[in-house]
Amino acid sequence: MRPMNYNTCTLENGLRVIHLPSQSEVVFCGIGVKAGTRHEQKGEEGLAHFCEHLSFKGTARRSAVQIINAIEGLGGELNAFTNKEDTIFYCAIQRNHFKKAVDVLCDIVFNSIYPQEELEKEREVVCEEIESYEDSPAELIYDEFENILFDEHPLGHNILGSAEQVRGYDAEDVRRFTSRYYRPDNCVFFASGDINFKLLTATLAKKGLSENESYKTNGAHESYEPYGPHKPHEPHSPQEIIRHRDTHQAHVMIGSPAYSAEDPRRWALYLLNNILGGPGLNSRLNMTLREHNGLVYSVESTMVCYSDTGIWSVYFGCDQHDVRLCRKLVRRELNRLMKHPLSPAQLQNAKRQLQGQLAIASDSREQFALDFAKNFLHSGTERDLTDIMTHIDRLTAADLQQVANEMFSEERITTLIYC
Repeated sequence: MRPMNYNTCTLENGLRVIHLPSQSEVVFCGIGVKAGTRHEQKGEEGLAHFCEHLSFKGTARRSAVQIINAIEGLGGELNAFTNKEDTIFYCAIQRNHFKKAVDVLCDIVFNSIYPQEELEKEREVVCEEIESYEDSPAELIYDEFENILFDEHPLGHNILGSAEQVRGYDAEDVRRFTSRYYRPDNCVFFASGDINFKLLTATLAKKGLSENESYKTNGAHESYEPYGPHKPHEPHSPQEIIRHRDTHQAHVMIGSPAYSAEDPRRWALYLLNNILGGPGLNSRLNMTLREHNGLVYSVESTMVCYSDTGIWSVYFGCDQHDVRLCRKLVRRELNRLMKHPLSPAQLQNAKRQLQGQLAIASDSREQFALDFAKNFLHSGTERDLTDIMTHIDRLTAADLQQVANEMFSEERITTLIYC
């Protein structure tokens, strides 16, 4: 596999730029902002996500409708999402319109004016999103589980916040948050496509971002330094929590805090997680719970790496009467990985499967662009698929067994059940 030849630079205003050339006529580009849920101060829960929504609602040059039509009218797509550690605005557009995409993205991130009348309308949209989400226990359980693991920590509250909180925010709250973080020196502009890098950087340089008052250093920014150290996560106390909800199915999550994005042990957990409950239908949990016993429709294990910690978990939904049996079977699979090292053939097959999945996933240019943007935003390094494959190749059965014993022991596991 050939190494990926990125183009990178940093503009005078601090905006970092990364470009992955390709032969495609479609350009995927966007702006990553290092501002997510964990950057909210106490009492600001849900504000990062609310700011994302409101960035589309008017700038000094465009109304909300003009923002939509500027990209959608050209057949392109404009979207955004908020995570625990970042907010990403992104666009897909034909190559010959990429300058328009650059202009619109910079406008909504750095020049939004957050008009109060649009805020009033959008807060109800967000509240509807919150209420819809709360009606979906299979999604809600992920957030509550993370809240439990990271209790009293900035990672320990969900992205959307509550409807009550959102209804209390005004335009000044939004401007205060964005003045802290929606700054070129706290952002990355990323692009993937057949465009000239010098033309891209020249286009960005002409945006006049250094004159934008919305991110100039002021009292708010000085008080909330975005580059400062995060509050460390204290070790959690494993527990079992049962929530009685009016649902047909029981929903169950087990898991524990895991490794950060810089911890070398994450590679072993990455492979273990894929063996255990990754997207392949031959994952051990899918074979045991669904194929062999017909107990579940959905079962998966996931891992998320943050800058200073992480989370590993298993989720399944089953009939109320089958919870105990399903938990027993999950525990059996965890114990197998702890007690029995993979044979050479098992290890090779597991590596080959994960590497194949990664190669296929990288062919989704939009998703890969989002991945390398986030990597560059947080670590300043370029996401190289060849390097990832090498890390996987180097893993041994002993590496996996050691991490399995660290992560899967019963003494570490927290359990959350909706029934």
